[in-house]
Amino acid sequence: MITGDALRGLLPHAGAMCLLEEVSDWSMEAITCTTASHLSPDNPLRRAGQLATLCGAEYGLQAAAIHGALRDGGKAQPAGYLSGLTLSHIGVPRLDDPAFGRLQVQARIELADRRGLIYGFSLSAMDGLLVLQGRGTILFAHEE
Repeated sequence: MITGDALRGLLPHAGAMCLLEEVSDWSMEAITCTTASHLSPDNPLRRAGQLATLCGAEYGLQAAAIHGALRDGGKAQPAGYLSGLTLSHIGVPRLDDPAFGRLQVQARIELADRRGLIYGFSLSAMDGLLVLQGRGTILFAHEE
């Protein structure tokens, strides 16, 4: 289990934008994280007092960033840019429903090379309800 400063040190984010609270399991292929930050009134992604389900993509991509760092021995990933996002399932109207409890965030690597990464991700409520599922493509910034 990875929590606190050890977890935050694997992300390129700071402060409240570190949305995940715990890595509960990981392998070279996948990672499972948990969090309750979607319920926080101070969540930086909230707009008009609500947290849109689409914001769950940020949770999935943060899990991917942590996974990439762990696969690379705990080294932060190079700077990257989201170049593609596909959402294949949006199961709820809002992400901040207290009935979900802690969210389970899973990410699975689909492709990795020197140019970037493709990760599939999903968010589920404690009762197993699939909240969001998608795929993100990250391209690394390379200096020429």
